[in-house]
This record gives sequence, C-alpha cells and structure tokens, in this order.
Amino acid sequence: MKKQYILIGLMALIVQFAQAQFKLDGEFRPRTEYFGNGGNFTGGSFPAQTATDADEGFMRTTVRAAIKATYTAETYTVFTSFQEVFAFGDRPQIATNGNGNFRVQEAWANLKLGEFSSLKLGRQPLSYDDQRILGGLGWAQQARTHDAAVYKFKKGSYSLDIGGALNTTLDEVYNTSALFSYRDMVFLRANTKGEKLNISFLGLINTFQDSGVDGSNKSSLITAGLHADYKLGDLSLTSNLFIQEGERLGGVDVKGAFLASLGAVYKLNGPNSIGLTYEVISGRNSDSAAFFPLYGTNHAFNGLIDRFYVGNHGNAGGLKDLQLTYKTKVSGVAVTVAGHYFTEHSDFNAFESKDLGTEIDLVLAKKFKEFTLVGGYSHFFEPSDISDIPGVKGTQNWAWAMLVIQPKFLNTAK
Repeated sequence: MKKQYILIGLMALIVQFAQAQFKLDGEFRPRTEYFGNGGNFTGGSFPAQTATDADEGFMRTTVRAAIKATYTAETYTVFTSFQEVFAFGDRPQIATNGNGNFRVQEAWANLKLGEFSSLKLGRQPLSYDDQRILGGLGWAQQARTHDAAVYKFKKGSYSLDIGGALNTTLDEVYNTSALFSYRDMVFLRANTKGEKLNISFLGLINTFQDSGVDGSNKSSLITAGLHADYKLGDLSLTSNLFIQEGERLGGVDVKGAFLASLGAVYKLNGPNSIGLTYEVISGRNSDSAAFFPLYGTNHAFNGLIDRFYVGNHGNAGGLKDLQLTYKTKVSGVAVTVAGHYFTEHSDFNAFESKDLGTEIDLVLAKKFKEFTLVGGYSHFFEPSDISDIPGVKGTQNWAWAMLVIQPKFLNTAK
C-alpha cells in the first residue's frame, strides 16, 4: 500500500511539472581589483577621496556565489535566489561559521491578474531604462534589491508599473539614515516604445525616518523626470531630465535640484562606434541640497573609478561630466575606451577653478563558449588645485579582472 502511495505521489509530481516549468541556475563571479594608491575612491565628498603620499596600493579579490530557482506555473511565477559575497581571506580556514554575508538575495512571486497585468510581490530588483534613478546595481557584488509590491500592466508598446514599499523593523520603527535607506516609497513608471522613440516617465516619493528613539522625525523627497531614446539610422540619442523637491534625510531642504543629460552615439562601420555625452547634476547652494541619483546603478555613470556618487559626493558641489567614448572589437575582444572631463556645478569647494579632474577608462570583454572574461583599467588625473597641495598624489589608478560563469543546472522546459 505504501508503494502505491509513493507511485501516486510521483505521478502527481510528474503531472505538475508537465504543466509547469522549473529552472535552477547559478552564478560564480570572482573579481580581483588593484587600487593603485591605497584608496577605494568612495569615502566622503571631493576631495576626500584624493590619495596622499602615505597611501599605498593594495589588491583584493571578492566573489559573488549564487543559486537561483524559478518555478513558472499557469497563473504565477516564483523566484528565489540565495547569495553569498565573500572576500578572499575574510574568514579563518577552519572557522565554524561564515562571514555573515549569506542571504536571501531575491524572493518574489509574480501573480498573473489578467491577460495584460500582474502583481509582483517580494524582495526584487527595480531596474528601469538606463538605471539612472532605479537600477539593479549589478556591478556591486551584493547588488541591490527592494522589498516591494509592483503592479505591472503591459499591452502592445505601452507599459505601466506602479509600486510601493514599507520598511519596518521588529519594533515597527525604521530608524536609519544609511545610504538613503527609506521608510516607505511609492513610484510610478510609464513607458511607450515605438520603432524610433522610446520614452519613459518615472516618479518616486521617498519618506525617510532617522531621528530619535521613536523615529518621529520624517522627511519626504519627490524625484520625477523623463528618459528618452531616439534612433535615426546610425545615430542614437538618449536623454535624462529629473528634478527633486522636498526634504532629504534629516529634513534638509531640496528645492529645484536637477539632473540633465544628453548623449549621442554614432555607429561607424562594423563594430566601431563613437559617443559623446554631457551630464549636469546640480550641487548644493544656499537654498537647496544637491541632487542625488538615489537608487541607480551609479557605477555606470561619471567614470568607472567611482569618484562621484558611489557612497560619496552626496551633498557637494554637483557635477558636470563631458564624456567621449569609442567602442570596437579586436580579435573577438570588445574594447571600450572612455574619457571624462569633470567640473563642479556650484562653487562648493571654493577653489580658483571648478575643475574636478579628468579620467580615462578602458574595458575589455571576451565571451567564450561557457564563460566570460572582463577586465579594465582606469586612471584619474587630479585638478591642479588638488595636485599642488603638498603630500597629495596627482593621480589615482585602478585595475580589475572578472570571471563570470552562469551554469544552467536544470530546466524542465527542455
């Protein structure tokens, strides 16, 4: 009789899998980085990240190791991923415990509500357009997720996402000011995509709670704007325009802070293309705090060495970034070379000039049959106002190499 029950159970599982799909994937991503002057370029506001003669170069290796499971049924999809980020040498060889970085990276369910709509609920990345304001931050080994609910509607070339999140702790008071962590957020993103023009509206309202034992001090910040892409033959244009109003963490006034950018990429011949981008991010003044791009993938903008807006430069003099980029392929290796010229938007630092330095970035990427190798080198040249200071180094450099393996363990759809 027991064997019959087992067979019935196995048959039920087979029928269920026949009507659904299960995938089990993984990721192994080690990255070695060399910081040439002893800094990781992310501490404080400019020029706090500047290297001094006392700084020495160092090397470190970090790893993202993850396992991801997706189950798709007729009316819902469930996704979970477990991830650990570790550095070589961050625990003793025979330690009985880990480094505390193992976690549920994502855990969400997407419920089908109708032919064109669904509800995605749980821990999930929020990534839209070029990820300037909301992005998955895939460069960082830990990445970024939100605990949120998102209503999704998509029909033809039009899509609408309306989402919200409410963060609490065990005592029901979310009292933190770390990295613009919010108590609650609501957002709306509407997109229409045509053959030539792709345009999106994104609006967010974030409430911060960060003062006192009971967290009674709250402040709200509104961020809203447009992203647009336009293709005309071999020419592609992209633009961002966002404004911020309200209050930052701690009730700091924000009045008319803005981010504006315009970029153009022209495809030459074969794999060759050239691009030019100009971006302005408003800085702090007597009436307002600076604009901050919140939860975007900021590493992808304003230089790969991360001198600006990656855990730093949050309420400084803003930024003007003129970027020239060239892309090509050499013997199957994708090559990207970018140059940046940075200046300050406002007179926050009170230097003789608004020059914030220049940077050159080189990235090489090669895809093999079952893995990818990526690496790069960046060099930052300090402005004369900084390099002339005794004891300060005039340049900083950073090199890195990364292996990406994404094994496909199981897929019942095959």
